[in-house]
Amino acid sequence: MQILLSLFYFFYFALIGVYVIFLPKVLNLSGYSASEIGIIFAAAPLVRFVVPFLFIKGLKLDTRSFNIALIILLSSATSFYFSLESFYRLLFSNIGIGIGLSLVLPYIEVISLNHLGKERYGKIRLFGSIGFILVALVLVKFLSVPSTALTYLLALTFLTVFSSFIIVRGQKDTLNRTSKEDNDINLLKDWRLWLGLTLMQVAFGPFYNFFTIYETDAGISLDMTIYLWSFGVIVEVFMLFYQGRFLQKNLLLVLQVTTFATAFRWFLVFLFPQNLYMLFFSQALHALSFALFHSAAISYLFSLYRHKSLAQQMFSGITYGLGAFVGALYSGYVYEYFPEYLFLTAAFLAFLSFVFLRFFERQSLK
Repeated sequence: MQILLSLFYFFYFALIGVYVIFLPKVLNLSGYSASEIGIIFAAAPLVRFVVPFLFIKGLKLDTRSFNIALIILLSSATSFYFSLESFYRLLFSNIGIGIGLSLVLPYIEVISLNHLGKERYGKIRLFGSIGFILVALVLVKFLSVPSTALTYLLALTFLTVFSSFIIVRGQKDTLNRTSKEDNDINLLKDWRLWLGLTLMQVAFGPFYNFFTIYETDAGISLDMTIYLWSFGVIVEVFMLFYQGRFLQKNLLLVLQVTTFATAFRWFLVFLFPQNLYMLFFSQALHALSFALFHSAAISYLFSLYRHKSLAQQMFSGITYGLGAFVGALYSGYVYEYFPEYLFLTAAFLAFLSFVFLRFFERQSLK
């Protein structure tokens, strides 16, 4: 099972690497404006936000719905080949990808945490980071025409779908059992926690959707920008390997530290968009702002709620869904009209995330 999970993470995050690093640049080269790119890439996270609420209302969160999501994911990746010249076809393709992604990763995360535990999770999850960095380093050498990126997207989607299908086929009991737990997730009661987690992903909108465009427009070469992406993933791998000791401590405190570090990170990018030394230092903070934050967040929710699969669905939907939707949308308009302030807004949002998580701790102690 560990080998299968390693392969899944490798293929899944290599797919994400193509999606977040190269596709925005492909659309930019194809003549789309910053606001149009923001709208297109906001579609997938918006769907990820909506889908978990359908399960709360009665839709079955089982292996059948998982397999349907795999079909939708693969079909949507294929449709990109026929959509590049049409804004609306691209929009619908992203909606399909959003439906697929909204189910695939959260289910695999539940299986991973059940099978590995939070201490060993990072050592398997790091294969996803390796896949992300390898596809970045390879594809940058061959990205001469948009179809190259689309070919990588389709191939990696197929491998992701195949590996996840094999994993879930052997874990039907786990998925069907967790789907029958009573829903104990109260968003209103825990609103500070969920708002803090969501704002963290809103703050990542400028990075995921416009970092490549932002740096190349500032005069940094595409090759060097990919090296910056890759360096961030390298430090992420180290954190995932050694993070077990941090996850044994106060997970809420870990979330607070990582959100504060993220605010500092985006402020550095705002101040020094052309300073490679500061940019590499800011990317070193990716170990905290992504790797440790993500592992601490899913581990905290896994321990906080009884309905573990729905908790992961809600985390994926609300934070990576709604948060990423708002992040993509707002960053597109900010970059179109006030590009120099893009990462200043990201720093402010990450700091707000820290504040709400801090207040959640105080509230929970009463």
